[in-house]
Amino acid sequence: MSHASLKSLSLALVAAAMPVLASAELTANVALTSNYKFRGQDQDVHRIKAVNPAIQGGFDYTFGESGFYLGNWNSSVDWLQGNSIESDLYGGYKFKAGALDLDLGALAYVYPGNTAGNTTELYGAATWGPLTAKYSHTVSKDYFGWAGAKTSGLRGRNTGYLNLAFAREVAPSVTLKAAVGYTRFAGDIRDLGVPSYVDYSVGGAYDFGAGLSLSAAVAGANKKGFFGDANKARLIVTLSKTL
Repeated sequence: MSHASLKSLSLALVAAAMPVLASAELTANVALTSNYKFRGQDQDVHRIKAVNPAIQGGFDYTFGESGFYLGNWNSSVDWLQGNSIESDLYGGYKFKAGALDLDLGALAYVYPGNTAGNTTELYGAATWGPLTAKYSHTVSKDYFGWAGAKTSGLRGRNTGYLNLAFAREVAPSVTLKAAVGYTRFAGDIRDLGVPSYVDYSVGGAYDFGAGLSLSAAVAGANKKGFFGDANKARLIVTLSKTL
């Protein structure tokens, strides 16, 4: 390709990208929660308490009306030795198919102080009115340290998580929310005697406007006989702000 042709192609690509870049949007969020639970389980297992605050926040970048997005979300945690933060990196594509809003993407959970917990999942979600169904599938060898290839040689790949969620505004600025999820561990983890389990959350949120909201929910999971108080039901209150 000649220099002139290459220059013309470069200019054409820039021109095509300009509308997307011009309509791109960057948003940020920050939150303070009384207890951080992930799939029904406390994320600070060294201090099992009803009130165990965590600071959270991140960024989201949407590429205009294209449907593509990237994001980062972070939270204080304490369940891995030498690590105190969870940093999630994700990206995906949202689009409509008839009455359904669909979302396909990938998410990497990163624990900078202890990489044995690092986990990568692919996900797909479908929303119809107030109902959302989402499935996440582990593609990394490690699964949150349960059967880490780096620690035990066992694999967490193919662990699956299905979540069904409901959200509907029932009064001005008031939204009722409920969800139930099921974690099915990969064979190597089940062989260790770790049971698959169900988690749940029921609560609501109040929107004060200007991106400020307050939510409260009771969240927990079953199989407390195996996982202990980490799966205990908690009343979780969260104050969040979108910027």
